[in-house]
Amino acid sequence: METLIRLLVIGSGGFVGAILRYLVSGWVQVWSGSILFPFGTMAVNLIGCFVIGFLSFLVESRGFLSVETRSFLLIGLLGAFTTFSTFGNETLTLVRNGRMDLAAINATSQVLIGLVMVWLGRVSASGIWR
Repeated sequence: METLIRLLVIGSGGFVGAILRYLVSGWVQVWSGSILFPFGTMAVNLIGCFVIGFLSFLVESRGFLSVETRSFLLIGLLGAFTTFSTFGNETLTLVRNGRMDLAAINATSQVLIGLVMVWLGRVSASGIWR
């Protein structure tokens, strides 16, 4: 029964994360005005990287969040909110469309800036909860 409850908690987080991904990604893409570059996907990936860095610091250093809350937020919500599978597909589409320049910018910036955002999340959490 405990496994079933954990799966329901993760699934609920995934439901919320998927809806948030759709809304945030769509809004950013429309706001950017770009039809060539996937700014919406980049935004949700970078936001997700920052949030997971922030929360993982609190979990590791402060024991913050119950197992259920971590399952909901880190596995469910953020797992559905970030879209690395979409990132891969969009990058490959840029390559297939002959836009190696945009594909390289997309792949490099999301990976490198994503790492920086995880670090910034951890630093922010550390600064707030000293």
